[in-house]
Amino acid sequence: MIKPGSRDIKVNMLITGEELEELQRHTWSMAEAFGLDRRVEQYKGKRPIGFYRWDMECLIDVLSMALDDPKEYPDRNSSGYAALKNLWERLKSEYERDFGE
Repeated sequence: MIKPGSRDIKVNMLITGEELEELQRHTWSMAEAFGLDRRVEQYKGKRPIGFYRWDMECLIDVLSMALDDPKEYPDRNSSGYAALKNLWERLKSEYERDFGE
């Protein structure tokens, strides 16, 4: 488990509805993420969930791979694809805002 240091920034995001459902469909891809998969699986979307830089990097990569996979999303016009793409864009812009060099 990575222990956050005093200078590590935690970003709180509220993820609900179809964004959360689609995110939870891909937790199996987060196996190497030190408990991030369990946190996302158990997350109910009632209050914001906190992510550190490394969590966000993992999520952005996992969602990017899922969005690019035609087996995961054969129909790019589906609401699931749109929800995941929207979440991916929110994560990326939040990441840029908080950690962009």
